[in-house]
Order: sequence, then structure tokens, then C-alpha cells
Amino acid sequence: MSDRSPRFRSVLDQFAPYKPGRRVANAAGQSFKLASNKAITEAAAGVNWYPDNTAVALTEAIARRHDVPPAHIALGCGSVGVAQQLLAAAAEPGTEVLYAWRSFEAYPILVPLTGATDVRVPLKDETHDLAAMADAITPRTRVIFVCNPNNPTGTVVRSGEFAEFLGRVPSDCLVVLDEAYADYVRDPGVPNGIDLYRDHPNLAVLRTFSKAHGLAGLRVGFLIGQEQVASAVRTTMLPFSVNSLAQTAAIASLAAEDELHERVDLAVKERARVRDELLAQGWTVPPTEANFVWLRLGADTQDFAAACGDAGISIRPFGDEGARISVGTPEADDAFLAVARAYPRRH
Repeated sequence: MSDRSPRFRSVLDQFAPYKPGRRVANAAGQSFKLASNKAITEAAAGVNWYPDNTAVALTEAIARRHDVPPAHIALGCGSVGVAQQLLAAAAEPGTEVLYAWRSFEAYPILVPLTGATDVRVPLKDETHDLAAMADAITPRTRVIFVCNPNNPTGTVVRSGEFAEFLGRVPSDCLVVLDEAYADYVRDPGVPNGIDLYRDHPNLAVLRTFSKAHGLAGLRVGFLIGQEQVASAVRTTMLPFSVNSLAQTAAIASLAAEDELHERVDLAVKERARVRDELLAQGWTVPPTEANFVWLRLGADTQDFAAACGDAGISIRPFGDEGARISVGTPEADDAFLAVARAYPRRH
């Protein structure tokens, strides 16, 4: 027998797999999962049947909610799944995909798998440097991701600068406004991609049911864009990737907007409380329009995450850069703030 192993693509050596937030517990058995939103785990009858691959009912519900034609919608397994479909449709060897860094950590995983080159433009003041991103566009640029609010910093770009940026993007280059956290935005100066895409054929918007809707475990995301864009993204969808329970739950969530708004309003209020307290403690915390705050901790990042873990608090550290702390219940947030207050900062 041969001792050779199966061969895989060399690109796999270039990145680490996505690492979701984990649950930890302290010595008293307390565990607060602040790194991810909870998912619905209820069972549903009828899972022995294949789901509607075209998800007609959910597509129509999204179309009604956002006042767009159903043909302008493409669904996928979470917004990251839709992003993968989009890249499969637009990116290929010899092309480039542009995004800010640090931003959503799935981008550096998804782009190389297409054979395209990823081009990362450093953040400026913890948010997208749109002028520098426009300067980085070349004839090879196919897709530009703008994560707004940005994950993991929570910062935003505003309408005026985004309009100026769009004016500098060639019409054959697709701009993807990743609005996974749009429901938490309260700043009236932040652009709404669904309002803008109608006048910009090269603009598409990503949304998800994983955040404010609380359906993270069911994996439902969608794109809204002009028909040519949405059609291309539907073409690359893995069959049956949005299961029947996910479709049913998403439709029900769209029908319960009062509950959604109440839940989001509480999160926004708690977000402000957590940031204000951190500022009062002397931390530097950029303004955030998401459901989390960002601490640029530098070399202390992993040590700070370990201190939180010892207290039963799960946060999301990023190398030696900083940590994202999702807003939870007041009890969970108070536990985190106590750790932050006691932490011996060296700078």
C-alpha cells in the first residue's frame, strides 16, 4: 500500500479556520456567553421533508418587509454563506477582493478559496478608511466589502463619505455593504444600503437573521441587490442550504417586529451603559453601533481574555490586537465590568 496521503489545495495553509466564541464557566459555575447570540433550539415537525429550495415564502416575506422585488433577493446559509455564494459568482484567479482590516474574519477565509487575491486596507481610527480603499482599487478589483457597522470594532462609515466612495468605484466593481448589525444602528448619519442599492446597480447589501433576530443556530442570511446580482448569487447557492425550520423561524421573526424592536432597544441601552462604564474606568472604547464594544488591548489581549475566562465570561480576543465584548444581560455585563475594573493595565 502507498504511504502517500490525499492531496489538498495549498491555499489551505494560508489561513486558520474560523473560531467562534466559546462558553466558559468559573469556579462557582457561572457562565455568561457574551461572544455569540443564542440560537433557537426548538424542534419542528416535518423535518423529514426536503425544504423549499427556492424559499418562496421567506423570499416574499423579506420582499414585503423591505419593499423590494423578490427577484432582488438571494438567500443563503447565514450572511457568510451568501458572501461565499457571491464570491463564487464574482471572484476568480487573477482578480482581487478588497476589504478593510481588521474586519469580519470570514473574509480572509472565503476570498483565497476562490483563487482571487485579497487586498486588505488598514483601519483608520478603528473604522474603514474609504479614501484609502478607493485608492487601492485596480482594474482587477471585482468585489469590495464594507462591513458597516464594522465587526469587531462596531464603528461606522457615514452617508456622505460612503456616497463619495461609491462615486470613485468603477461601475463593473461590486460593492457589498455588509449590514449584519444594521438593526442596532441608531446614528441617523449611517447609510442604509437597502435605500441606496436601487440607484446603484453595483451595490449589494448583506443582512442576517443571526443577530437581532436571534436565529444564529438556524443560519439564514440574505442579499438584496439588483436582479443581475441577486440572480448570480442564487446560481451558486448550495441546494437546500436554508433548511425548512430556518425558513419557518425567519418568517415568524419577521412577523414579530414589535418583539424584535423591544429586544434591540434593550441591547442598545445596555450597550451605552457598558461603554460609559468602561470609559469611566479609563478604557479607550470607540463609539459603537453594533451589539458589542471593542477594546484595543495590544499585547494584553490574551491575558485579558484569560482573566475574563477565569470569571466565567467569554469574550472574543483577536491575536495581540484587541477583544470584542458582546452586550449581554445586565448581570453578565456587570460581571464583565468587574473584571475590567480590576484588571491591572500596563498602558
